[in-house]
Amino acid sequence: MSSLSRGTLVVSCQAGSGNPFFSPAAMALMAQAAEAGGAGAIRANGPDDIAAIRAVTSLPIIGLHKLGDPAGVFITPTYESAVDLVAAGADLIALDGTLRPRPDGQRLDQQIRRIHNELGAPVLADVDTLDAGLAARAAGADLVATTLSGYTNGRTPTEPDVDLVRQLATKLDCPIVAEGRIRTPEHVRAVCEAGAHAVVVGNAITNPMDITARLAGAIPAP
Repeated sequence: MSSLSRGTLVVSCQAGSGNPFFSPAAMALMAQAAEAGGAGAIRANGPDDIAAIRAVTSLPIIGLHKLGDPAGVFITPTYESAVDLVAAGADLIALDGTLRPRPDGQRLDQQIRRIHNELGAPVLADVDTLDAGLAARAAGADLVATTLSGYTNGRTPTEPDVDLVRQLATKLDCPIVAEGRIRTPEHVRAVCEAGAHAVVVGNAITNPMDITARLAGAIPAP
């Protein structure tokens, strides 16, 4: 059920409320630029951004909806939060696939089953550990991504979790998507060599604020 071809670069076109690019129109422009540069798919947040992006590209869109408390399950936390994403043009639904309790009290397999049966969309589970990846696949996820590695235990590293990519690729019988802190061609090659089916890059491409801050921070103090 995956619409992501092996070797796809997915560009995450998302901007927070404090970012000058926080608007559907800006994200549509980001998606167009990403496609022109060779992206094979787009990851986007919320029905408004997804609809704007769908209007300017035919690339596959991984849709998610960030709702609720960012400290908990807030990436497409319920079935209801997925409905508008598909209506807006998302081809795949990304959701939190960690072992944390879901805000509506439903099990992950129940949410995935409804998305499959009622929306006809494949599901990408964003996980943080090997155990979560195994559980998400058992719950019916069509793809598993390393998106949340390093973001659920309060100790966020600076490098991609290549080891988790390798572990998931070894243990699971579904496509593995590498995501999280991938900033350089060397990072991309490393996760692909570890078994990633596709690679998601966000801040290093679509967040000028983050890029500027990292480069400015490298300038020696006078």
